[in-house]
Amino acid sequence: MTTPDARNQRQDDPLPRPGFAFHPATWKEIAHLLLNLPVDLLGFVYVVAVLYLGVGFSVTVIGLPLLAAGLAGLRGLGRVERARVRGLLGVRIEEPRSLRPDTVGFFPWLWTTLKDPVAWRHALYFFIRLPWGVLTFTVALVLLFVGWPVLPWVVRGLCTVDRAMARGLLSPSSDLERRIAELESDRGIVVDTAAADLRRIERDLHDGAQARLVALAMDLGLAKEKLLEDPQAAARMVDEAHGEVKTALQELRDLARGIHPAILTDRGLGPALSSVAARCTVPVRVTVDLPARPADAIEGIAYFTASELLTNVSKHSGASSASVDLWRAEQRLLLQVADDGRGGASAAAGTGLAGLAERLDAVDGLLVVDSPPGGPTRITAELPWRS
Repeated sequence: MTTPDARNQRQDDPLPRPGFAFHPATWKEIAHLLLNLPVDLLGFVYVVAVLYLGVGFSVTVIGLPLLAAGLAGLRGLGRVERARVRGLLGVRIEEPRSLRPDTVGFFPWLWTTLKDPVAWRHALYFFIRLPWGVLTFTVALVLLFVGWPVLPWVVRGLCTVDRAMARGLLSPSSDLERRIAELESDRGIVVDTAAADLRRIERDLHDGAQARLVALAMDLGLAKEKLLEDPQAAARMVDEAHGEVKTALQELRDLARGIHPAILTDRGLGPALSSVAARCTVPVRVTVDLPARPADAIEGIAYFTASELLTNVSKHSGASSASVDLWRAEQRLLLQVADDGRGGASAAAGTGLAGLAERLDAVDGLLVVDSPPGGPTRITAELPWRS
């Protein structure tokens, strides 16, 4: 089972073993070493100029603002360097979170920028890189012409040091900062999801129950006018209005079930999932093994995840049977929906499974899809257990 932290780990590009036949990855490493000198020279000059001007003019009113502006520029240089390392060395480094002062104003920005640990570590990176850039450029250039048999191995060793330096000084300053960046991203997903749900509810009300109720009011008004003139016609119109009332009530029940089903609130996940399974066009076996009920929000997410997955089973799988298993493992709630259909399900961007994965990610959850072509399909949703 994939751990909850798996989504926080971005895999670097796999590296081929060095050999006499130069691999494209080796040529990228050579290009990186040859670019080290101009890039490191530019970074060194920038850092020295920023420190010299900022510290030298610190006795005046422009010194600290100059230093803060230079540190803000170092964040930009770090972004470019991370892109170069990612493109040529295949190293995935998370972007540090944006610098946001607690309050709006010049002095809060100045103080926040001056004590920014990311910018200062970027300054250290470019300050110490110049001798290394000269060394790697010289070695790579010389071996490219006179030592090509050993070039791949030497280049791999030098680039390993480059990778370590980039990871150590260009990454977010701490696990806490990375966590904050994740939470900021998750908050955006939650806001977008809530807005989409509100638009869907508004659309369903406007196009469904509201339209029926307006038509019902008009029909009852006409029936009232015909009550004395043509009682039989009025009775038929009232009968039709009665049918419209039933339909409108059913639509309102369906809408309420889509917001939060009453059975989930009253009886919990077991009966609620059994109710969803009963509406599926495929026979579904439901197994729930929970020592207690989780928090309402987690219950709701698990319910709608199972509902969406069973809808996919009905529409797309071509399965003859399916199963829903729900259990608790330590501090995680696990939901697994399996079917014996044609397989090929994917959480690629733009699919319904991608939307589910984003919703789960917003609450520290995880969606794992195992669906080889030809089936079977097994989709596991993992949520935090919150009492």
